[in-house]
Amino acid sequence: NIMRADQDLYDITSRILLAIRNVLSDFRPDAVLVHGDTTTALSAALAAFYRQIPVAHVEAGLRTNDIYSPWPEEINRQLVSRIASFHFAPTGAAKNNLLAESVAEDRIFVTGNTVVDALLMAVGKIKSSPELTLQVKSVLQECFAGDIDRVLTSKYILVTGHRRENFGEGFIRICKALKEIAVNQPDVRIIYPVHLNPNVQKPVFEMLDGMDRVYLIRPLSYLPFIYLLQHAHFVLTDSGGIQEEAPGLGKPVLVMRDTTERPEAVSAGTVKLVGTDNELIVRESLRLLTDTEVYARMANAHNPYGDGHASARIVEAFMRP
Repeated sequence: NIMRADQDLYDITSRILLAIRNVLSDFRPDAVLVHGDTTTALSAALAAFYRQIPVAHVEAGLRTNDIYSPWPEEINRQLVSRIASFHFAPTGAAKNNLLAESVAEDRIFVTGNTVVDALLMAVGKIKSSPELTLQVKSVLQECFAGDIDRVLTSKYILVTGHRRENFGEGFIRICKALKEIAVNQPDVRIIYPVHLNPNVQKPVFEMLDGMDRVYLIRPLSYLPFIYLLQHAHFVLTDSGGIQEEAPGLGKPVLVMRDTTERPEAVSAGTVKLVGTDNELIVRESLRLLTDTEVYARMANAHNPYGDGHASARIVEAFMRP
């Protein structure tokens, strides 16, 4: 309920901080869990600290060590780590980052990432319920004007983009790359659920709207998005979570960022950094579209972010005497 048109980080931080104060007063929790690196997470952690309520950080220890990349997420998670009493790290490398910052080892728990739990739960729900599958496809029917079966059985690239550091020239270069792929690959479709931020909408719709085989659709809720992800050939994204989700479904990921706080995925071979260099985006996309060996190597690489039991490990850590 804090969302406003044209809000910035000052607005988001202050509104959340003030609103969470009332929640903490009413609910009086014994601990506050915050997840990830959003401004919501930082503001909630700070509000809990002001009440001297212990903070537990889920997805702790991710680092690029460049406070401006990704921005503001890198500094958000570093600041939350200074406040938190419990640190639920997704990987051993994330734990090592925390140890290097003098976090006590007995306060760090390697759990895997809850995003993998959510992914496997969503896939299981869709797979086990024909009724739910029909509901999901009904949502997508509206997005593709009834052309859903033809779209989902074709070879398509799923695109997401929203990061602040890519606003402006970054998104222009991304759109140039997508345009070139669409023009030169007539057997490939591009599906892009476009973030509602005007800094994303403006360049995307100005440069890509109306192009053949390019579908600029509204943002999707989780289950329809996962359904699209399941059927995609590969993913182009600047998101953090998708770097963990897509490999769980055997989908290669090209990351449109210059740095990543998930180097384990790069080392494992499930993702590749391409930045916002339009030539590099096009070149690596064409490799995945045409080179079956390169594609198979990325698609079959091991996902280092967990086995779907991170949530259970977090609960177990809290239940310890």
